[in-house]
Amino acid sequence: MSDLVRHLLINLLQAAFLVVFAPLVSGVLARVEEMVQGKHGPSIFQTYRDIAKLFAKQELIPEDSSWVFRFAPRIQFVMPIFVVLLVPALTDYPLFFAFMGDMVAAGFFLALGGFFVALAAMDTGNLYGPVGASRTRMVGFLAEPVFIMVFFSVSYVANSTIPYAVNSAFTASWAAILEPTHLLVLVAFFMLILAENDRIPVDSADGKVEIAMIGHSKNLEYSGPSAALMKWGGSMKLMLLAIILLNVLLTPRGLATTLAWSEILLAIPMVLAKILLFLLLLVTVEMSLAKLRLFRISEFLATAFVICVFAMGARLVGIV
Repeated sequence: MSDLVRHLLINLLQAAFLVVFAPLVSGVLARVEEMVQGKHGPSIFQTYRDIAKLFAKQELIPEDSSWVFRFAPRIQFVMPIFVVLLVPALTDYPLFFAFMGDMVAAGFFLALGGFFVALAAMDTGNLYGPVGASRTRMVGFLAEPVFIMVFFSVSYVANSTIPYAVNSAFTASWAAILEPTHLLVLVAFFMLILAENDRIPVDSADGKVEIAMIGHSKNLEYSGPSAALMKWGGSMKLMLLAIILLNVLLTPRGLATTLAWSEILLAIPMVLAKILLFLLLLVTVEMSLAKLRLFRISEFLATAFVICVFAMGARLVGIV
């Protein structure tokens, strides 16, 4: 088997890794949150059951909706799969599609999914869908400058926006990992994960009051297979951003360094273990904070932006 074919197969394995384990990551997160609150919580496989149940149900489509409403769940589901082909999910060396796009392209793909979902929410004629869409766009509008500053900081340090090059530059040594620029970018990107995945303090994943929802109100009109794709796509987005944080910005340790299948398969439990540690940190942060009022979210994301500015400044003046 040639190296080109093997690289392509590993790329496809990365996509399958994301698709298969994303519901498990969401299930573990929900279970850990409930356990921290002193409750038993659902099974870690509950997300799989929910998705299977939704696929078996009939889909109802609003009469006044257009093709956007039907198309948005497919976009939401497919975009994370495109992005995982560009980032080091299981290997620390570039694969077949590694140079088809950089971190800016990854951000564009994820934003495209959110854009279509917001359009679909306004397309239904439901009262709460447009409210959630407008709030989501507000959060997205505030998060985009932070994304840009994170990209600028990362590209300035690594002299590249290709995730594999960033991975190598940030993790060349333990000293590089502990640089102030690196640590500040990690904090800012973690805050972005909270905002992009509708986690506390930006939004509550367990919120049931429609008027107070931000991200979840966009999905109220979906049912059946479309609802399953929305739920599955949201799980993949969370897992994908965790992979970018852990494997690109933090450390590639645990990833495969050769083309040997045994090493690549060993990387799967290693990456899942890193994601578990990330989920524990995420739960700790969420349990320590309260949900912000809508107009305080801008302050939260402004803080992330200032942190990125400090990171750039620290690098420019040579504080390493």
